[in-house]
Amino acid sequence: MAAIITDQLRILNAKNFVDAVQSSNNSFYAWIGLPDAPKFQSDWDANPPAPKDSLNESNYYWDTMLALKKINSGDVSQVIRKINWQSGTTYDMWRNDITRNNASQPSGSYDIYDSNFYVMNSEYKVYICLYNNATPENNFRGGPSLDEPNFTDLEPREAGSSGDGYIWKYLYSIKPNQIIKFDSTNYIAVPTDWETNPSYSSVRENAKSSGQIKIVTVRNRGVGIGTANVTYTRVPIRGDGRDAEATVVVNNDAKVESITVSNGGSGYSFGTLDLKEGGVPKGTIDPVFDIIIPPPGGHGADIYRELGAYHVLSYARFENDSQNPDFITGNQFAQVGIVKNPTNYDSNSILTKDKASALYALKLTGVGYSEATFTADSDVTQTVGLGSTAVGKVVSYDPSTGVLKY
Repeated sequence: MAAIITDQLRILNAKNFVDAVQSSNNSFYAWIGLPDAPKFQSDWDANPPAPKDSLNESNYYWDTMLALKKINSGDVSQVIRKINWQSGTTYDMWRNDITRNNASQPSGSYDIYDSNFYVMNSEYKVYICLYNNATPENNFRGGPSLDEPNFTDLEPREAGSSGDGYIWKYLYSIKPNQIIKFDSTNYIAVPTDWETNPSYSSVRENAKSSGQIKIVTVRNRGVGIGTANVTYTRVPIRGDGRDAEATVVVNNDAKVESITVSNGGSGYSFGTLDLKEGGVPKGTIDPVFDIIIPPPGGHGADIYRELGAYHVLSYARFENDSQNPDFITGNQFAQVGIVKNPTNYDSNSILTKDKASALYALKLTGVGYSEATFTADSDVTQTVGLGSTAVGKVVSYDPSTGVLKY
């Protein structure tokens, strides 16, 4: 039977990984390795090979590892794609019904998380687009965004006075320490403690009301809907929730001009507009509406699920120092990775140091060691028995201390 790894499972896996790194029971380390990559593959620099996932390959990773740096609890974060707000860009809007049979517009993405339905503004505030001015006239593709959202109001609203039609919902502001560690070309950080941090409590609490229906779009404006220029209030939204109502405005052409949600209700996973119960006359062509259902719990209840945070970014800074010179200089590396719970040398105890060397070392003494030279990535050998020679790869040599790392 065929199986699929769903987006929700990816998000759960990402969150579980972050939780594991932050647990005091674990020690996660970033590592660098393979200083002599061209000896493994001559065109490594121009055409690096894809990683090979096998137990045998993992032995090579350990054999060619140089150094490790501890990943602390504040050095890991779930991240989402970076989508910077830019004037004149048409963004997607949040929809719960994006599938291969119903692409998001205007991106054409078949997965809501691949669409551009949220933005980060110039002040590192993150907003979700609830409405992009999608109308029957623009083929439901929306229109360009002209006003940069820059508010922290809890309720969704327009960002400015241009009349671009966009409705934005503020979610969170990226903190300075997250910007320093996790802001990159392709990703932006999501708070790691959304459920518990008091600074996000107002948005989380507001999610209870944001669980209400916020947006209803007009799919077809209809024709001949009763008397022109009439507003119909308290038009009920039917579904598996309760109490949601909308206001329908019929224009001078006896077509639907606009619809706004006057009462978002609660508990909806689907919905339809009951025009008859709301007193809206039957038209020669009936209008058609899309009820946009918010994510479970409402906008801001679970931002990992809402934004699709199934990537994780970790931060590690490799620096050498004279007190603990575990990170060699003067050579290169071609592999990076993460390892969980490495042990101290010749021990079963889990490594907990801030950084550690993964190399062997010899200390040369006697006459001439300070004039000795060893070329990086060359071989050093020692005869250890009849027909038996030990071979090591030079990583670095310090003639002032006589320490040869290999």
